[in-house]
Amino acid sequence: MQREQVLEHALSVLEQNGLAPTTSFAMMAEAVACQEQDIKRFWPDREALLYDALRYHSQQVDTWRRKLLLDETLKPEQKLLARYEMLAEAVNNNRYPGCLFIAACSFYPQPEHPIHQVADQQKRASWQYTHDLLSELQTDNPTLVAHQMELILEGCLSRLLVKRKVQEVEIARLLAEDVLNFALCRRNGALT
Repeated sequence: MQREQVLEHALSVLEQNGLAPTTSFAMMAEAVACQEQDIKRFWPDREALLYDALRYHSQQVDTWRRKLLLDETLKPEQKLLARYEMLAEAVNNNRYPGCLFIAACSFYPQPEHPIHQVADQQKRASWQYTHDLLSELQTDNPTLVAHQMELILEGCLSRLLVKRKVQEVEIARLLAEDVLNFALCRRNGALT
């Protein structure tokens, strides 16, 4: 039993069933086809596994963003909207990455809780990614536009928690594209 294998399966169970207490330690063990006590050697309880799974997922997202930033074949605009392509592909495969970070902040609302901190760190990293690309594009007020684009993304992820339909991703992508286009027009003085 490999640690990453357990975390991947735990993430899949969490994406399908959410973070509610009904998503049990036993369900995650069953997904890996092992006994609960086998997993408990590495993670003493559900919350420890949840924390580690979110941290692991956060590292995956960070790696994906770094690769995207280093991809010289893409323009900054494409890099800003690429998350929607990845998200649509994941939803088509019954995976809901990112939604877990939104849910974690709801289930663990205390800012000092480690699970809340992992989720909040990922949300801040997403905002920074957006802000950096908007700054590279020299948009007017990249801080405000980054907040707008992240609000769209978080709204999409929140809707996916409930609706689980790829159409939500497409609507969010179109809205994010509109916000980006308006920001680029303002940069060029077209809307002043």
